[in-house]
Amino acid sequence: MSQRHAVLALLAVLAALALLAPATAKAKTFYGRVGPGFTITLKRADGTIVRRVQHGRHTFVIRDRSSIHNFHLFGTDVDRRTGVAFTGRRRWSVRLRTGTHRYRCDPHRTTMRGRFTVV
Repeated sequence: MSQRHAVLALLAVLAALALLAPATAKAKTFYGRVGPGFTITLKRADGTIVRRVQHGRHTFVIRDRSSIHNFHLFGTDVDRRTGVAFTGRRRWSVRLRTGTHRYRCDPHRTTMRGRFTVV
């Protein structure tokens, strides 16, 4: 094999590896809100509901506006929550793994809930 063919083969292998390597997802910030009424949401900065997220470390800013609710985020290796009596803000750095993740108000879990998929 000539040197030129060896270089072309090496470049082809490197290009294939670059395509197969997982992309590094940029960390995102998501905004959770619960209360004061019987509402719970998880949104992006642009106001859209979170339905699908890239795996990796992300920031969750939670605003709990009611002393009869909490915000509970759970899924694969994730279990974070505010207290029911707590009102205020919390900031969590969370590593999300592939799968379905959910959020809810524990005292009202049948009506105040949501979910999103991590890919």
